Amino acid sequence: MPFRLYQMPGWGSAIVEAQLVFYGLPHELVETGDIYEDAAARAALGRINPLAQVPALVLPSGEAMTESAAMTLYLADAAGSEALVPGPGSAERAAFLRWLVFLVANIYPCFTFADVPTRYVAEAGAAKAFRAAVDARAEALWRAVEAAAGAPWFLGERFSALDIYVGVMSHWRPRPAWFAAEAPKLAAISRSVQARPELAAVFARNFG
Repeated sequence: MPFRLYQMPGWGSAIVEAQLVFYGLPHELVETGDIYEDAAARAALGRINPLAQVPALVLPSGEAMTESAAMTLYLADAAGSEALVPGPGSAERAAFLRWLVFLVANIYPCFTFADVPTRYVAEAGAAKAFRAAVDARAEALWRAVEAAAGAPWFLGERFSALDIYVGVMSHWRPRPAWFAAEAPKLAAISRSVQARPELAAVFARNFG
């Protein structure tokens, strides 16, 4: 059986879709619908991922996985490859793990909370201020990532899944124009990732 990725174009599932394509792992894409606006879509995804969040990945064994960082590590093992995840003996291993967790533990929640702030702050004016504060926090976090980034890839000469994360997440707030002005190394990484022949179709499908 192939991997089954529950996804929406342009959402965080693009990170995992790109890795499945990169490794050439058989997979199928299941579009969830807008889980924020559609209660039926949210309930259906909730049977796979109790948090009703994208991405969710069903393995060939039938077991369900959540959390893109966990999927990143698992898919490297499944593919028997160190192409995207530096192996235990690699000099880049520690930096890779540090920044993978940084992205998913610090920056990714900014979208969880601020994409639809009224889920957490009911009053409209307060929700607007809440989103602005979270977005400002995200910009500060991205500046820390920019300071750590190498060239031409995040880890320097070595391409990795971190570059795929940057390529996808730089499409979200604070948007590509901000990255071009405030985080030029990350903007350059994003452009280079999207230009890779094996990933170009994934980015085109997700971001046009």
